[in-house]
Amino acid sequence: MKATAIRNTCSSLRIPAAFPGSRVTGLLRRCPPVAPAVFRAASAAPSGGTKPKFLVNFGKPSSKYAGFECDRSVREVIEKTKETMEALQKRSAAIQPSLAIIQAGEDDSLLEMNTKLARRIGLKVTQVCLEKECSEDEIVKEVLKLNEDPGVHGLYLHLPPASTTSRVLTALKPEKDVEGISDLSTGCLIRGDLSTGYVPPVISAVLELLDNNHVSLEGKTVLVLGGHGTLEVTLRCLIERNGMVAITSHWTSKNLKSEVMEADAIVILEAGNMDLPPNWVKPGAVVFSCDPTHNTDGSDNDASSYSGLGYLTAAYRMKNVVHSCTRWLQERQYQPWNLSSINLQPQTPVPSDIEISRAQTPKPVDQLAKEIGLLPEELEVYGRSKAKVRLSLLDRLQNQPDGKYVLVAGITPTPLGEGKSTVTIGLVQALSAHLKLNSFACLRQPSQGPTFGVKGGAAGGGYAQVIPMEEFNLHLTGDIHAITAANNLVAAAIDARILHESTQSDKALYNRLVPSVNGVRRFSPIQISRLRRLGMDKTDPASLTPQEINAFVRLDLDPSRITWHRVVDTNDRFLRKITVGQASTEKGQSRETGFDIAVASEIMAILALADGLEDMKTRLARMVVGTSRGGQPVTAEDLGVSGALAVLMKDAIKPTLMQTLEGTPVFVHAGPFANIAHGNSSVLADKLALKLVGQDGFVVTEAGFGADIGMEKFFNIKCRASGLQPNVVVLVATVRALKMHGGGPNVSAGTPLPREYIDENLDLVAGGCRSNLRKQIQIARLFGVPVVVAVNVFKTDTQAELDLVCQIAKECGASDAVPCHHWAQGGRGCTELAHAVNAAATRSNNFQFLYNLQLPLVDKIRAIAQQVYGADDIELSPDAKAKIDYYNQQGHGSLPICMAKTHLSLSHMPEKKGAPTGFILPIRDVRASVGAGFIYPLVGTMSTMPGLPTRPCFYDIDLDPVTEEISGLF
Repeated sequence: MKATAIRNTCSSLRIPAAFPGSRVTGLLRRCPPVAPAVFRAASAAPSGGTKPKFLVNFGKPSSKYAGFECDRSVREVIEKTKETMEALQKRSAAIQPSLAIIQAGEDDSLLEMNTKLARRIGLKVTQVCLEKECSEDEIVKEVLKLNEDPGVHGLYLHLPPASTTSRVLTALKPEKDVEGISDLSTGCLIRGDLSTGYVPPVISAVLELLDNNHVSLEGKTVLVLGGHGTLEVTLRCLIERNGMVAITSHWTSKNLKSEVMEADAIVILEAGNMDLPPNWVKPGAVVFSCDPTHNTDGSDNDASSYSGLGYLTAAYRMKNVVHSCTRWLQERQYQPWNLSSINLQPQTPVPSDIEISRAQTPKPVDQLAKEIGLLPEELEVYGRSKAKVRLSLLDRLQNQPDGKYVLVAGITPTPLGEGKSTVTIGLVQALSAHLKLNSFACLRQPSQGPTFGVKGGAAGGGYAQVIPMEEFNLHLTGDIHAITAANNLVAAAIDARILHESTQSDKALYNRLVPSVNGVRRFSPIQISRLRRLGMDKTDPASLTPQEINAFVRLDLDPSRITWHRVVDTNDRFLRKITVGQASTEKGQSRETGFDIAVASEIMAILALADGLEDMKTRLARMVVGTSRGGQPVTAEDLGVSGALAVLMKDAIKPTLMQTLEGTPVFVHAGPFANIAHGNSSVLADKLALKLVGQDGFVVTEAGFGADIGMEKFFNIKCRASGLQPNVVVLVATVRALKMHGGGPNVSAGTPLPREYIDENLDLVAGGCRSNLRKQIQIARLFGVPVVVAVNVFKTDTQAELDLVCQIAKECGASDAVPCHHWAQGGRGCTELAHAVNAAATRSNNFQFLYNLQLPLVDKIRAIAQQVYGADDIELSPDAKAKIDYYNQQGHGSLPICMAKTHLSLSHMPEKKGAPTGFILPIRDVRASVGAGFIYPLVGTMSTMPGLPTRPCFYDIDLDPVTEEISGLF
């Protein structure tokens, strides 16, 4: 690329154009201003005619009268712009509108004129100087760079006409096009829409002088001479819109003399070498020359003067820049939603989920984003129907009050699941598409394991789905793959470090860990952090003693106490326990380890709890991967890998925007298991959504499994991490699950339902309501949050059964209980629930945590066991007691508790349905997720790697190679 310089008004320092703060400006599309010029005919004495009233152009006026008028107009525009600027800075004191000028060559005359006015107003002007013979690619590169610079509010392309090509103009962002030269700006002006584009400053200057110099506009004739292209068309349209008659002509016109003599005003856009005889101009007419290519008499304007059309044009340019900045600031305020719903036409019988999904065409995701108030720069689009949302949104809307926060939980489920996801989606469809209340669903990303295993997809079901469901269930935007890569990088770092420590001396290790590069040895920042943790306040690698080198290079991991597993997002039971290190190159370093399903990784739990990139980096760094032989915890930061983990996770931390079948917005983010982790979608997705919906809107999020697991962890772990407080709990129940808890037979996935679940049985329903449903309502009430029971209706349910559930739920303390038909009807079938949630959200909320974090770990575990599960007490194994003592010694005693227990019973015994009592809860082990920030006791045996059933879901999944349509995906 040819040499480029950037000039700032405050300094003559020249900086390469790649400097990130550079700005652009170029000349009007068909009219590049060069040196100031006076139209030659202006000072000539008329021959046989009357001298025109005045003549003025870019340079200086032909008379004192003309100079006075320009000077006065410039000062008026400046003063009005200053008032706008002051009002703008009252709204945002730190804002400083900025104009960038891109020009070919290093002529500073234009910069000086614009800088002179900019100082009066308080604007910043920056100049980007390209070579005179710069290429189109070089211009476009600078334009695109400045387009994305949030500190630039106006671009002025001061370039030769041949350089302002269609490609250059297309590259220019319309909102920064303060010269009004882009096709969009021109089209808007011609159409009469002044709300989007900008009036070219030179046209504003001409109209100002026409209005201010004693010319009665109405009915007057204005001749536009010598122009062509968009500037001429725009000027003509605006002249006519101001009540005048506009005619256009060219220097070669045979009727030029008569056209000039009939005109009340003449605007010369381009003159070239042509002269206009003064005696052609009728008495009282005014002449403006917008052509800056004529030479002056060589004298400069007085430094205190603003005479000349060039100054007036520059003043209007500054006005446009301030206007652009005002628009920019306004766009960054909270914007009311303009959500367009997608009509739903439910069919009977209800087709398969994938058929329903495919029959509905989702809105383009950028359209959805605009409807809910997202800015284009806050969106990273993945294809047509999904996009990442940048966390900068939180900074932009930091002063916006949050909406209402709704948690969807459930009773203890059957192995078939009870439909929390469908209720969540049906509820937001009802709120947004039918009640016209802003609402957002926040869901977990499904794992590939269940999708291809036994459960199937997790996009909802029936007419309450996230679409396209294939994209939702398969890969999405790659977050789980990023977690897999990050997790396995830690695993590789562990085994590599053990190998290298076992085969090298301290000196050799030190030389490799802190190598000499070009004769210089430096600690990396992450190594300096390790030195600090070891109590060494040193930065010079040559200053460490042998003892300090030993402490620095030796993690001394105990292979038998490594807690970190590798992960893969596939149900593969044969990876539950493996042996690594059997190759000849790793001889003597074999050890037993295993794989977990990817979503069971601690990194997934961190993703869900982090409130920003910095917080995620901190949590990743403090993850404990094992214990040294000396009994000290070894972290990811000790391994030197935490910075690389943050790099792998930098995109995964952004929530993914999708939509429901009815076009309402959904955030899909994170997917931790609920039996071994906290089982909730991300804090960040909830926070972003709460800002977007507005103060009267709703964010509906879902907790995994029953209220005893997912909801309890939502309150005690997620709400502590986020600082958010829920307004309502929606407790999902089904008649079939209540029958099971009322004494019905066992239910297994893949086998026909027993008759008890198909035929009406009010006794079983009542038994389930007065045991499990009552207990789950009581659990929610422990936290002081109103409860609405949502009965997810199946076609086998009878009206008597549904009425009985609703009646008993209210008797048990629910603020309301309603049947929901979203699966068959979409949002319309969930409007009664939406009304109930809206009403409950207005109730007083006495939210409280179940326990104080400063309680001993044992007491916190006991509180959950007794108050949530209904146990009489807990019983700690010797290993569990030893682990608790160890975590207390390490300073982790104040962390919250994340119980790992079966989801199929309130107790630790899956076969115990209803609301068991009189049992002791056994704690066989206690582990720590220090990075995620919780202690998790293990109740019974928890598998972190599911296995495939005899007939997995993948038997039915296929792809048509011609149409690329997927079939069999749930």
